[in-house]
Amino acid sequence: MPPHLRLFLFICLISGVTSKNFLTTEQTTLLNLKQTWNNPPSLTHWSSTSSPCTWPEVQCRNGSIVVLHLEDKKLTGFIPEFICDLSNVENVFLRDNFLTGEFPRVFYNCSKLIELDISQNLFVGTLPDDIDRLSQLKSLEIGANNFTGDIPPAIGNLSALKLLHMYQNLFHGSIPSEIGNLSNLETLGLAYNEFADPEIPIEFGKLSNLKVLWMPGVNLIGKIPKSFSNLVNLEVLDLSLNDLEGEILPELFLFRNLESLFLYKNKFSGQIPSVVQFLNLSQIDISMNNLNGSIPDDFGKLRKLEVFNLYSNQFSGNIPITISQIPTLRIFRVFRNNLAGELPPEFGLHSKLEAFEVSENKFIGNLPENLCAGGSLTGVIAFSNNLTGELPRSLERCNRITTIQLYDNNFSGQIPSGIWTLTNISSLRLSGNSFSGELPSKVAGNLSRLEISDNKFSGRVPPEISSWVKLNVFKASNNMFSGGIPPEITGLSELTVLYLDGNSLSGELPSQMKSWDSLTILNLARNKLSGQIPVSLTSLEDLLDLDLSENQFSGQIPPQFSNLRLTALNLSSNKLTGRIPSSFDNIAYQNSFINNPNLCSTSLIPNLHNCFAKPSQSNKFSPKIIAMIILLSAFVLLAAIMSTLFMFRDYLNKKPKRTHTTWKLTSFHKMDFTETNILSGMIEANVIGTGGAGKVYRVGVGQPRGCVAVKRIWNDNQLDQKKENEFRSEVQILGSIRHANIVKLLCCLSSENSKLLVYEYMVHQSLDKWLHGKKRKLDPGLVPGFVLDWPRRLQIAIGAAQGLCYMHHDCSPPIVHRDVKSSNILLDFEFNAKIADFGLAKMLEKQKLGEGDMSYIAGSLGYFAPEYAYTSRVNERIDVYSFGVVLLELVTGKEANEGDGDLNLAEWAWKHYGEGGSMMGAVDREIKDPDTYLEEMSTVFRLGLICTSTLPSSRPSMKDVLEILKRCNPIDQLPEEMKQGRDEFDVAPLLERESYVTNYYESEDALDTNV
Repeated sequence: MPPHLRLFLFICLISGVTSKNFLTTEQTTLLNLKQTWNNPPSLTHWSSTSSPCTWPEVQCRNGSIVVLHLEDKKLTGFIPEFICDLSNVENVFLRDNFLTGEFPRVFYNCSKLIELDISQNLFVGTLPDDIDRLSQLKSLEIGANNFTGDIPPAIGNLSALKLLHMYQNLFHGSIPSEIGNLSNLETLGLAYNEFADPEIPIEFGKLSNLKVLWMPGVNLIGKIPKSFSNLVNLEVLDLSLNDLEGEILPELFLFRNLESLFLYKNKFSGQIPSVVQFLNLSQIDISMNNLNGSIPDDFGKLRKLEVFNLYSNQFSGNIPITISQIPTLRIFRVFRNNLAGELPPEFGLHSKLEAFEVSENKFIGNLPENLCAGGSLTGVIAFSNNLTGELPRSLERCNRITTIQLYDNNFSGQIPSGIWTLTNISSLRLSGNSFSGELPSKVAGNLSRLEISDNKFSGRVPPEISSWVKLNVFKASNNMFSGGIPPEITGLSELTVLYLDGNSLSGELPSQMKSWDSLTILNLARNKLSGQIPVSLTSLEDLLDLDLSENQFSGQIPPQFSNLRLTALNLSSNKLTGRIPSSFDNIAYQNSFINNPNLCSTSLIPNLHNCFAKPSQSNKFSPKIIAMIILLSAFVLLAAIMSTLFMFRDYLNKKPKRTHTTWKLTSFHKMDFTETNILSGMIEANVIGTGGAGKVYRVGVGQPRGCVAVKRIWNDNQLDQKKENEFRSEVQILGSIRHANIVKLLCCLSSENSKLLVYEYMVHQSLDKWLHGKKRKLDPGLVPGFVLDWPRRLQIAIGAAQGLCYMHHDCSPPIVHRDVKSSNILLDFEFNAKIADFGLAKMLEKQKLGEGDMSYIAGSLGYFAPEYAYTSRVNERIDVYSFGVVLLELVTGKEANEGDGDLNLAEWAWKHYGEGGSMMGAVDREIKDPDTYLEEMSTVFRLGLICTSTLPSSRPSMKDVLEILKRCNPIDQLPEEMKQGRDEFDVAPLLERESYVTNYYESEDALDTNV
């Protein structure tokens, strides 16, 4: 054999042996890693009998390990130093595990490391000042951990970096300008950190290779730097959810490669300049600002534009025709502006339009004829304009449409027959127009909300209405319907709201109403209905509002009316006779029975006869009887005088300071009732709740309000400082804030002995009663017979989260409730949630946030945050913990203190999840069709877990909680009342925003065992 060949074979042999020995050493390192991380089940195939290069988590090159893929392997514990015994490793992916400790400096010893991903773990502490020792890194991802403090300036020395993700941590310093030195950087993600009032460093303008800048929710202030004009390669810019101000500078519109621009929900003002350089732009969202002026014609030159969101601004003028000609346009939302003129007729003709929302403007003319030409339209929302003409017949072919909202316009003509039966339509809202014609005998199987009030519809209500089985809300007031009310309408078991007032309906009411179990509002006023009020009406346990006024009903009011718990009743202007039922025979309902000449009252209601009054008689009495009457009268008079003298003597001896109670009234809203209305209703029969501070009454105050809720706080004739402080706290907070999801304090009355807080009345009372009323055997009148379905539970969760988010993030100083629980979440007649009971709340000074001491522990068992029980320290995180318990209640149906053995609900939920329990095993068995909503319920369940984390800093803010809840809320599953205004909170899809939301809670799945 030639010498050179022998040498070659020798070298190959030595090389092979060396490679084999080297790989054996790396195999040992990996097996030691597996043991350090508690032998997770996901790595059971790692063994000494197989080569690491065959393991799916490992990639090798030249017989040595270069890549570790260990994402989502349920790894726990710390990262050991010997990991860098894998001396050739270049890429390490440890994303989405339960690894702990401070930033792993052990990677300093991995000399060839170019990519490190430790995001979505449980790392804590500050980043090291010498982080630039990772000098070869091209990608560093540390997002969704618990890193705190400042980002070290040394980060700017990692000159090879192309991707830097530091989102969703607890950084609270400034944004280092040194990041601007990363000349190779292409992606920068700093989103969702609470930086201390930072401005965007002008040095960021040096990032000439930057393609993605992702900085929503980082407290940005000031203006966008002019230096941003140097970011010529930028493709995605997201600066949403901040406090930027000023005009959008023309320099922004020089980004030739920009694909997505998200500047929504800031404080921009001024006009939009030309956008001709935005040739690659696919998404524009500059909604919810103060932008004004007209929409530039140049927008029509963006031939790749798909999403166009300009809603909630102050734009005026016409919509440029060229926008309707963009071939890629899918989403068009310009609602809530001052736009006018006609809508361009070519909308939908050139693109597959999916959403068309132009409501609350001043548009005139017709709806575009070809909106659905592309067959993809899911909704037409154009209410509150001045649109005219008939509806386009082309809408009959839009089988993907779920909602048509055209109310408060000037439309006319008949509804095209095909619209009634569109396959997926669930909401048809046409009130406040001049539509005519008759109701169809058949409608779409999914139609749940039909509103046609204030039009010119006529004819009979068809008996075939019994086939409208999904109908939940039917409003047909002020039309020209005639004939009788068909008995078939009472077979609609899901109907909750029925308005047929202001028509020409006649005949008697149906005698049987057994299927109306869910009905809460029935308004048949101003018709020609006659006959007696059927007794079956009194079997509707959920009925809250009944109006039969201005008809021709006769006979007696059924005594069984006393079984109804109505908040509003109007039987006026009929021909009723006899006594008023006892429950309504009081001054609170004095206007409910007027103009019924033959009705009588036992409580002397004004304008009604006294039931005990009898005609005068001319009986003659004998002299003996007259003498006895006079003698008896004299005796009674003498006894009365003597009694009065004795009482007066006692009064003088006791020397009381005052003889009557003086009330001081302070109002916070326009009053449509008086002090007398409130005080006359403070009787035991009106008590609807009792708490530690006193009783709560439901007091009738007449129309239009119906009822109010009055909370009475007694002082027991002595100064109770704690209750006095609670009273002042609640008045101070509720009297100064305004939010749709916080209960409205109407006024307060105070006297020497007690305090009265008067609130708007929540007809569905508390969430607690709906979730737990049956098992506690509460009054069935307070807890109706059906349970909350999942879409309503999710609606309630979002509403309550919006109220708390407002308190924590939009109030200055912030407000901490301290007693968030299901019994303090009240529900109005459409199940909108409102936060109540602020007696335990405390306003925090911003500079002392998180350091507020309380003199006593407040709250409710099962809802306590652990740190609050032993430190009495107060910040927003205790509310987040309590809200997490509420989320778990909504999913499981369990009470806050209901677990296994000595466990409360939060502890039980952690145990159930940690032991691998199924989601179906945790879901409330009373939720209908759980399989349909299992993914959403799983999301909310895990969100409840992260909110109840033991470590306060690991809990999300209410802003993050709200965003996650909204994202698991598909619009086609929402109750209709919640779909209204949804787009006000719409969050556009951003780079990795979806993964952030869906994975955020998963980083905490085993937190209680690792803290």
